[in-house]
Amino acid sequence: MCSGVGHCRKQKVGTMCPSYMATLEEEHSTRGRANALRAALSGTLDADGLASRQLFEVMDLCLECKACKGECPSSVDMAKLKYEFLAQYYAIHGYPLRSRLFARIDLISRWGSAFAPISNWIAGAAPTRWLLDRVIGIEARRQMPRFTRRRFSTWFEGHHRRRSTRGPVVLFHDTYTEHSDPQIGMAATIILERAGYEVVLADGKVCCGRPMISKGFLRQAREHARHNLRVLAPLAAKGWPILGLEPSCLLTLRDDYLDLVPGSEARLVADHAFMLEEFLVGLSRTGELELPFTGTAKNILVHGHCQHKALGGTSDTVAVLNLPPNYHAVEIDSGCCGLAGSFGYEKEHYDLSMKIGEERLFAAIRAADPTVEIAAAGTSCRHQIADGTGRTARHWTELLVEAL
Repeated sequence: MCSGVGHCRKQKVGTMCPSYMATLEEEHSTRGRANALRAALSGTLDADGLASRQLFEVMDLCLECKACKGECPSSVDMAKLKYEFLAQYYAIHGYPLRSRLFARIDLISRWGSAFAPISNWIAGAAPTRWLLDRVIGIEARRQMPRFTRRRFSTWFEGHHRRRSTRGPVVLFHDTYTEHSDPQIGMAATIILERAGYEVVLADGKVCCGRPMISKGFLRQAREHARHNLRVLAPLAAKGWPILGLEPSCLLTLRDDYLDLVPGSEARLVADHAFMLEEFLVGLSRTGELELPFTGTAKNILVHGHCQHKALGGTSDTVAVLNLPPNYHAVEIDSGCCGLAGSFGYEKEHYDLSMKIGEERLFAAIRAADPTVEIAAAGTSCRHQIADGTGRTARHWTELLVEAL
C-alpha cells in the first residue's frame, strides 16, 4: 500500500508520525517501517525475516497511534501491522515480563482497587519504583496510576436513578473508569440521565483487549473480543447505543474487532458503538438534546487522543464542551502526547516520549493562563500532561457536568 510519497515525513503538522517528528530519522517514519517490513518479507533484510531483531528495532518506536491510517494517502495502518509483527516475533522469542504486565492492566487494576489505598502506597514508594525501573524496565520518573477502593460499578449500583423518558443506552465502562477514575463514569451517567436516558452497564463484559493487542497478544485479545461480542451484540440488536468514554477502548470495538473476529456480530456492535460526545453532539444537531445549563463560565483547551483523531475526529469533543452558553473550548494543535498507552512508561522510550510531548502539546499548556481548564479524553494523555507540565487535565464529562 505504501507508495513512497513520504507524507509521513511531515513536521509539526497533524499527528503522523510522532517518532519521526521527534527523531527525523527515515527508519522511524511510517514509510521506513513499511520498507523494512517489505525487506523482511522478501528475505533481503536478513535471514530471520519477521523474527529479525533488526526489524524489531525498526518497529519498536511505532507508538501505535493509528495516525497513519487517518493521514497517510494510502491509509497504511502501521499500528495493525505492528500488532501482527509482535505476535509473530514473540511467538518465536517469547513474551517479556513487562509486556505481560502491561497486557493485563485489567487484572492489575482489579487487584489494585481491591487493596487500595495500600496498593497506591506500595506502587508509589521509592523502593518499588526503583525495582520496577531496574528489574522490569518501567521508568522510575513516571507517576504510577492510582487505584480507587470504590469502583465506578459499585457507585452505579447504589446511586438514585432518574426516570427515563428516552430509553436505554449502554455505557461501556473501561478499566480506567472502573478502577482509577470513577468520577468520569459518574459524570457521564449524570449527563445521560439528565438528557432523559436510562443508563445500563454491559454486565459480564471484560476488558476490550486493547492492551493485549498493543503487545501482540492477539490470541488472548480475540478471546476477549468474542466474549464482549456475546455480551454486546444482543444489546445492539435491540438498537441500544453503546457509548464509550476512553477513545482507545471504544474504538477497539469499532475498528479492531472487525479484524479480530470478522462477522455479522462484530459489524453490528461496531455500527452501534459511539464515543459519548459523538452521541450527544449528534442529538444536539438534530434538536433532540435537552440539557439544562447554568451560567457557569469556563475557558477550555482540548487535547485530542491520537486514535480518536485517526478513526473519527475530535471535533465532537470540542463541540460538546461548547454546548453550555458560557463555555469556550478550542482544540490544541498538539499532535501526539507521546505517552501512547504503555510506550512512555517503558524506560528506553521515556526520553523520546517526553520529547514528542514537548513538540507542541506541553508548550501550549504552559502558555495557557492558570484559569484555563485542560481537557483530554485519553487516560494516557492526562498522565502525560501531568508528568510533562504539572497541570491537571480532566475528562470532558467532568467539565460538562459542572455546567448542569
